[in-house]
Amino acid sequence: MSSGAEYSGAESSAPARRRPVLPPSVAPLAVLALGAAGAVYLWHTNPHESGHWLPRCPFNWATGLLCPACGVTRLCYDLLHGDVAAAYADNALMLLAGVPFVLWAYGRWLIAALRGRRWRLTLSPRASAAVLGVAVVWTVLRNTVW
Repeated sequence: MSSGAEYSGAESSAPARRRPVLPPSVAPLAVLALGAAGAVYLWHTNPHESGHWLPRCPFNWATGLLCPACGVTRLCYDLLHGDVAAAYADNALMLLAGVPFVLWAYGRWLIAALRGRRWRLTLSPRASAAVLGVAVVWTVLRNTVW
């Protein structure tokens, strides 16, 4: 009852649809535009005061503890207003390590994209373990009463 040939669905007479290929610069420039819009909103919204629409950290909401990134919104607000000391008090690790790393990675991505190349951040297993270890130690230190 079978002719010996089975239909696999791989052979189709319809032409394959191709997704439009966007230039590599579209994604980093879109991230820049969204970041600028977020910065404008944050400039006018003080996260140190309640009553604003700003998301709460889900880890902090669930546990009552500070996660490694808690305070980054306040840190960004303080940096936008030129208050580096308050930014340091909000999250010292992110100010000293996170902000420079994000700026470096974004700069590499943007420069590569503007040159027509694609760039992707990759971390070795050792570097991933180091980042995770620092995050765990920072979480414990932040939540330890001194």
